[in-house]
Amino acid sequence: MSKLILVAPLAGWSTPLEEAPDAVFAGRMLGDGLAIDPTGHTLYAPCDGELVTVPATRHAVTLRTTQGAEILLHVGIDTVGLNGAGFELHVREGQRVRTGDRLLSFDLDLLARRATSVLTPILVVEGGGFTVTRRALDREVNVGDFLMELCKQAMAVDAVEEGGPAAVLSRRVTVALEHGIHARPAAVLSSLLKPLASQVTLVAHGREVSAHSTVALMTLGVKKGDEVEIRATGPDAVGAIDAVESALRTEKSAASAATSSHGDSTSHGAPSTRVGTAMPGAAAAASGAAAAARTIPAAPSLPVSGTLRGVIASRGLAVGYTFQLTRPEISVLEDGAGIAHETAEFDRARTLVRTRLQAIAGSGPEATREIIGAHLELLDDPELVSRAKAAIANGKSAGFAWRQVIRTTVDALRALNDARMAERVDDLLDLESQVLGVLNGNGGVPLARELPGKTILIAKDLLPSQLVALDSSRLAGICLAAGGPTSHVAILAAAMGIPVLVAMGPELLALVDGTAVVLDAEKGLLRVDPDCSQLAVAESELDRRRERREAEQAAAQRDCRTADGTRIEVFANIGSVTEAEAAVRNGAEGCGLLRTEFLFLERQSPPDEAEQTTQYQRIATALQGRPLTLRTLDIGGDKPIPYLPLPHEDNPALGLRGVRTSLWRPDLLRAQLRAVLAIRPPDQARVLLPMITDPAEIRTVRNMLDEERRAIGRSAPIELGVMIETPAAAVMSDRIAAEADFLSIGTNDLTQYTLAMDRGHPELAARLDALHPAVLRLIARTAGAAIAHGRRVAVCGGLASDPAAAPILIGLGVHELSIVPSVIPQLKALISGITLDTCRELARQSLDLETAEAVRALALRARPTLLVSS
Repeated sequence: MSKLILVAPLAGWSTPLEEAPDAVFAGRMLGDGLAIDPTGHTLYAPCDGELVTVPATRHAVTLRTTQGAEILLHVGIDTVGLNGAGFELHVREGQRVRTGDRLLSFDLDLLARRATSVLTPILVVEGGGFTVTRRALDREVNVGDFLMELCKQAMAVDAVEEGGPAAVLSRRVTVALEHGIHARPAAVLSSLLKPLASQVTLVAHGREVSAHSTVALMTLGVKKGDEVEIRATGPDAVGAIDAVESALRTEKSAASAATSSHGDSTSHGAPSTRVGTAMPGAAAAASGAAAAARTIPAAPSLPVSGTLRGVIASRGLAVGYTFQLTRPEISVLEDGAGIAHETAEFDRARTLVRTRLQAIAGSGPEATREIIGAHLELLDDPELVSRAKAAIANGKSAGFAWRQVIRTTVDALRALNDARMAERVDDLLDLESQVLGVLNGNGGVPLARELPGKTILIAKDLLPSQLVALDSSRLAGICLAAGGPTSHVAILAAAMGIPVLVAMGPELLALVDGTAVVLDAEKGLLRVDPDCSQLAVAESELDRRRERREAEQAAAQRDCRTADGTRIEVFANIGSVTEAEAAVRNGAEGCGLLRTEFLFLERQSPPDEAEQTTQYQRIATALQGRPLTLRTLDIGGDKPIPYLPLPHEDNPALGLRGVRTSLWRPDLLRAQLRAVLAIRPPDQARVLLPMITDPAEIRTVRNMLDEERRAIGRSAPIELGVMIETPAAAVMSDRIAAEADFLSIGTNDLTQYTLAMDRGHPELAARLDALHPAVLRLIARTAGAAIAHGRRVAVCGGLASDPAAAPILIGLGVHELSIVPSVIPQLKALISGITLDTCRELARQSLDLETAEAVRALALRARPTLLVSS
């Protein structure tokens, strides 16, 4: 038995842990000890040891002794929410200290005003085998006084008092994810936990599953509004629970390409070359569509004619000929050829599939990257892999084991009777086919027959890997007997501009190959064997759309000017090299917003300066000398990433976001600024700061930027702009314009903050319109301030891509619109047909209205009179 004495690290009154107004401390979930109600304002080391944890918030430290005891000293309750305010650190993580060394100081008055309590727990962290045998309670203590005696028994850890070797922490959370925990949110959750040592489970609907398993999480069937319990045990259990809770509370997740990355831009809703508008179908149709598609009986033996109806998954129009694609059933042997052989084959197959998926994700558009990312998580899902290897250990072949595990999971998902969970079945079946394909010798490449030209693909259902493998230049449209409008195939097809109808029923499968059809994914109809007049009308409409698109595309390569010669720059919002190349093809005059988060998300450590420099330079080169505006990291509590453990926030939208996070972690900001300064040519790039609220933030970053610029010997300054995303920034725009080189208005966040409506709230979605006069007045104020200071002002939010809004924004004084790349030709054509005076008059009338609906009605009425020629 060994003993350890702790002395008082703080002057004050010692009290039992039960007095702490926090269940985690009072319940000894982290460990045993006591608390001190402080009268002093400096924390000292209670013993010799090494500082193993010193959080950036500076409110606590963990000390490890040479005997292996870990001592947590936590100043106050809920002080992590102060984000370091009122604390001064005197030590660093990894430093060895002696008893009585000064660790940190704090502003006791500030803590008393802003924290839940100043009561300071001193804990012996569970798991080290130490128990508290004596303690000084209910008395005044001075620094250096005896506080506790600890003893380490020469016995197994599971003899520790208070419930065994691993205290289980728990927290109940209401899920705010719009579509519950489906494939991509589940993948995010399991990914968040990878770098953590704790074991985490989720409890819902009377079941408990591992939160490390994407599949297990999906099978819970958790929907928005459900209450779940997060349980964690291990050394970083609190951090694990915080990470999971943050992911469950925020509407923003890897589930939605929404992928707009919090950046006031969107990749959906763009006109397509095949279709008028490519976008997923209405969410209201999703449930019924998927329900209808769960069981598709055998197709009738006779061909059909007339009209078939379906649910719109991607809008547009196409004329072509049917071509049916079937999913072959891959046969597998049940008995294996030995555990070692089958295990090696299983690992080899997964490795080949993983390599192929990573290659697709690296070269594909954003929607493809996100969906393939979810597939990669499923491929390495610990529960799927362990269950398959257990079956192999019982003598089964690798193929039989994999199929058995996948099919069992698929049955569990289908049994949930949830439309979105049913749609995720395809992701699992896709991975089943790819792994089995490798095991059977075809390399895991999906079987896809050569397509004839103008193909309208017919299938019972379609896997994402099958769609990616098809020649899209020969694919005019897709019709599925099953499927749903929010499936991964629907999302991919919409991103590719391919019109899609789903849930069309078994009659569809009776169509013979080569049948002439008109796919009208604007009305949800498939016209079978159309007569000559119907075919002529459809072909004529396609030609008209194609000619208009080609004319707009050609005109888009010129500088954008209004009909009376006013220069309006049309830039693009991008998030990758691929999107930069598409923007240039569509006539972008530069990049008004590069969402640099693409480098920071879905990884276990931040990108270093060299990686950032390489990626930014590739995008700059793709823009062929056009201006490149790089927004610094726009991350926060609403976008949790494993290597940036932000403190828990009840309302992430009002917490550490944008530039606040960057200033909280200046090391990451400086690395990013150095990478931007390395771009060549040096005058191509400019920096944009997100979520600015006052001029002092701009001055702080500019000082950093100048320091880094001088450090590399660069004399020429680099432009520094700010995003106007809050009412505070708009109201202070005159002061902000005096400090910044340019302004860029992010209308998505500006709208939600102005109207006090959550961007992700489904009940408020229809009312969250950036054309609300209150938002327009803030835009007008910002534009006026920019013009008064000789600054350019841009709009890079979703409103800039709205044709109804563009004339109003120009009339308010906006000089630059940064939009979705595919909208550029259409918007440039619109701007070329209007005059500045008519735009100003439309803007003036809009500011006098009371609702967004009234502004939209005005814009619609004014459209014919705005155009000089059509």
